[in-house]
Amino acid sequence: MLCWFNGNFIDEKELFISPFDHGYLHGIGFYERFRTYNGQVLLLEERFNRLCNALNNFRIPMPYTIRDIQNVIKELWLAASREDSIFRVNVSAGETDDTLAPKYKNPNVIIYRIPLIERTRGLEKDAMWLKTTRNSPEHSVRYISHNFGNNILASFEVQNLETTEGLLLNSKGHIAEGITSNIFWSRDDILYTPSLTTGIIPGITRQWVIHTAKRLGYRVIEDIFFQHELLHAYECFVTNSIEELVPISNIGRTRFLGEEGPIYKRLHQAYIEEIIQLMKRG
Repeated sequence: MLCWFNGNFIDEKELFISPFDHGYLHGIGFYERFRTYNGQVLLLEERFNRLCNALNNFRIPMPYTIRDIQNVIKELWLAASREDSIFRVNVSAGETDDTLAPKYKNPNVIIYRIPLIERTRGLEKDAMWLKTTRNSPEHSVRYISHNFGNNILASFEVQNLETTEGLLLNSKGHIAEGITSNIFWSRDDILYTPSLTTGIIPGITRQWVIHTAKRLGYRVIEDIFFQHELLHAYECFVTNSIEELVPISNIGRTRFLGEEGPIYKRLHQAYIEEIIQLMKRG
């Protein structure tokens, strides 16, 4: 597999990082993971800015521009015979003195692709509450980082993530998010989603849904919620950058409208239209 490492295209077998990189030693590394549509990335600027915000807070420089990243993705897409894929842009802190006040000057930046197994749009999943608790973020906002252990522990509770999403509560018992997603539900034409104060990832697709729902005239409430409030919803869906908007059919014995949910259907169609416009621009 062809990868891009610190400015050069190399084969994956030639890609090595020092064990003294703080991404390995201390988990100081951040990434963005998304899919392409005809070689284009939806909401790339928002994803790049989220990555840079995380790096800035840990005083890690980003040596490349969004245009650089865009060009690399296009080259890897072309090298894969124009096959749309999942891409990961990974930035680890790099080697430095093992001190409590490190100065990160030479981060390691890797971009690579993973084959995309496309899921049928609108295909429902079921969901289940997990025993694993969503851990608290180390910063006021949770970053997508190398510290992914909490999600891995949660995934052990789910037999098949292709058909089931595991839902996490935080340490206070508030609804947080899915293992790989943000969560929404609706009742009486009002769309609900957990607040960022619950410790969830500020998903890019999540933010798109919030903005689009408001534009379409829906009231959106971001707040702190308990399980019983979701269980009284009419419809429920989850979002992420790979699977897009996924309707939830049930949580245990509680059933929802699934793919027939009216708010889900309207937002899902708007998301497809956004993708079509992106592909036209490409």
